[in-house]
Amino acid sequence: MKHIFSILLWLGMATWAYSQEKRTISGYIKDASNGESLIGVSVYVREIGNGTVTNDYGYYALNLPTGVSYTLVFNYIGYEKVEKKVTLTDDLKLSIELKDESVKLQEVIVKTTKEDENVKNIEMSVNKVEMKTIRQMPALLGEVDLVRSIQLLPGVTSVGEGASGFNVRGGNIDQNLVLLDEAPVFNASHLFGFFSVFNPDAVKDVKLVKGGIPAQYGGRISSILDVRLKEGNAKKREINGGIGTIFSRLSYEQPFAKSKGSFIVAGRRSYIDVLAKPFLNGDLKNSRFYFYDLTAKANYRIDDKNTVFASGYFGRDVFGADFGFEWGNRTATVRWNHVFNNKLFMNATAFYSDYDYGLESDRNNKNKSGDKFKWNSSITTWSMKPDFTYYLTPNNTVTFGGQYINYSTKPGTATAISSGEERNISLDPRYADESSLYIGNDQKITDWLSFQYGIRYSYFRNLGPGTAYEFLEVVKGDRKLPVSEKKYESGVINTYGNWEPRFSTKIELNPSTSIKASYNRTAQYLHLLSNTAASSPLDVWTLSSKIIKPQIADQVALGWFQNFQENMYEASLEVYYKKLQNQIDYVANSELLLNSYLEGDLLFGNGRAYGAEVYVKKNRGKLTGWVSYTLARTERKIEGINNDNWFPARFDKTHNLSTVVLYQLNDRLSFSANFAFNTGTPATFPTNRFEWGGWTLPQNVDNSRNAARIPSYHRLDLGATLKSKKKLFGKGQGEWVLSIYNVYNRRNPFSMYVRQNEDNNLKTEAVRYAVIGSVVPAITYNFKF
Repeated sequence: MKHIFSILLWLGMATWAYSQEKRTISGYIKDASNGESLIGVSVYVREIGNGTVTNDYGYYALNLPTGVSYTLVFNYIGYEKVEKKVTLTDDLKLSIELKDESVKLQEVIVKTTKEDENVKNIEMSVNKVEMKTIRQMPALLGEVDLVRSIQLLPGVTSVGEGASGFNVRGGNIDQNLVLLDEAPVFNASHLFGFFSVFNPDAVKDVKLVKGGIPAQYGGRISSILDVRLKEGNAKKREINGGIGTIFSRLSYEQPFAKSKGSFIVAGRRSYIDVLAKPFLNGDLKNSRFYFYDLTAKANYRIDDKNTVFASGYFGRDVFGADFGFEWGNRTATVRWNHVFNNKLFMNATAFYSDYDYGLESDRNNKNKSGDKFKWNSSITTWSMKPDFTYYLTPNNTVTFGGQYINYSTKPGTATAISSGEERNISLDPRYADESSLYIGNDQKITDWLSFQYGIRYSYFRNLGPGTAYEFLEVVKGDRKLPVSEKKYESGVINTYGNWEPRFSTKIELNPSTSIKASYNRTAQYLHLLSNTAASSPLDVWTLSSKIIKPQIADQVALGWFQNFQENMYEASLEVYYKKLQNQIDYVANSELLLNSYLEGDLLFGNGRAYGAEVYVKKNRGKLTGWVSYTLARTERKIEGINNDNWFPARFDKTHNLSTVVLYQLNDRLSFSANFAFNTGTPATFPTNRFEWGGWTLPQNVDNSRNAARIPSYHRLDLGATLKSKKKLFGKGQGEWVLSIYNVYNRRNPFSMYVRQNEDNNLKTEAVRYAVIGSVVPAITYNFKF
């Protein structure tokens, strides 16, 4: 790996020397209507047939020979194209505001990058969906949702309706790094997975990275969901909101300090509990079931070289009556953008993220003498992260930086009261930190050949105070017995270090066709433990230890990218293979909550995932949308399970087909439809049964795992949006959104299991459980002024 660093350093020095003969054009690209920075705008220099794109903060830089006149073309779909002619004699600051072209187009746009970006860009295994598109798609209970929308993209699935999180290319839900303004979100679900924590009124940009992961990302082995919040309207006050079937939302944006700064505050609150309260009595009289969240962001431009940002999120779910549980996230991010010179850009980030969850019995009884149980758990992280971008030439952009993350987990703080006597059964907190350094380079060799290469090194330390256990395996695949323990009052308990190389290439066969390939290795030191059919908010987050080794993934991907009819249609075919190490499974009847010897209930092994993804999209016209199809397998091989043979993972789905259709009938009325079909998830059923003591008991005689499947899943959703003729309060805009979820009333199974018949213990029966088993119509009124 030393040689890789040497090569990168040599390339940087050689290109730096070459670049001394040149000058730089740089600046920010923003939306003319609200001052929001625009991500991924194409900045093309016509004379050299090359260019760049704006970064995540709308900044760009081009290093060009002096004394020459150039034509710069700023291009972003949905906005008017701008051309600027300049003669470069010295470094030049050139910031541009682009005007929205949506009124002129009068059609649905399903992405906001350059039309041929999928062919020209070196990125592969990346999907970007604009919030405008997400808002037009049919949605459950009339409320659009970011996470549910990305599940209609290739390679993305979930265990079923009502399941938290999502699965990407054979990865578990904890193997996705979900970022909200660069702060990790550990549970992105509201209402048991039906909605996500992301308020659509506050989100600006959504990017899902499934492969070819750049060196600046680390910490998870399957995907990166990078969500960027709006910065607030820097031109005028703006209010957005909606009144829906299940919750309402409101956002407020406004500039300040003479438009040097702006902010946005957005909130949501569900009211199922309020609507249901008159109908609840008896044990359900004191029921509470609702969620709420608050999202905020502010930015301030100190001068042309310095901009600061601050953003935060706070949300909570509450569920239950006398016995209930709740969970919630809190994040805070502070960022500083600094332009050292026309070539060197820095973004320094500090974030704090906390996720806590717990349950309590007899919540409404204040009598301490009664029997009670209360349990809470949490995971807290804070981080410092400087990232640098060095624009060497139009053909070379070097990125480098590092990160420090501190982890603090509380596996369980619990008390039990019985007959007036209180007993503390809490587990000790656990601590760790993770440090990383990275460097990468985007290099264009010729007009048709480009490379993106880099390397990341991550170093993890498990810190005291804490206890390290050793276990003895008596029977392979059964619970291990603790044989010794060592207590650490402070210091380092154990360490892990991993080199994580990254490489991507693009070969452009012609202006509308390219071939791309990528390889990346990723390491993960944080793990979510769950032995249920689908993850729940009360699952346990744990750190790597002497027993629990880091998860490692190596992924290779190859893709064909093609555009048709002047970029009106785009298509791609990607194949991938992913090898996973140190995957976690569980012994039979494992105990994950409040178990000091939890590591003895864990089993470890390898995984593999491979498949092909087809994606076809129509970008322009009154009728737009996409079709995606994934053919995939996801398997695990765990010692002691399935006779040590490969078996399908719980979230393995062979076929996954999704279709999204958007139709703009006229300026006021639009229609939309979604259709989803996927293979049923694997399940383990008894192979035989035996009778004992008047009971019939199921048995799996051959120790097989996931040898059967539940029935396939399929669903059709329809939606319509009608803009109001009359202005709201004389100046605002309003629209009615009608949606029908599960149009043909399909009872899709979430799981199936075998049990004894309630009336006869000698009989057994299969039970098919569906979370949503009926048509779900909804209506929402959205407004903006």
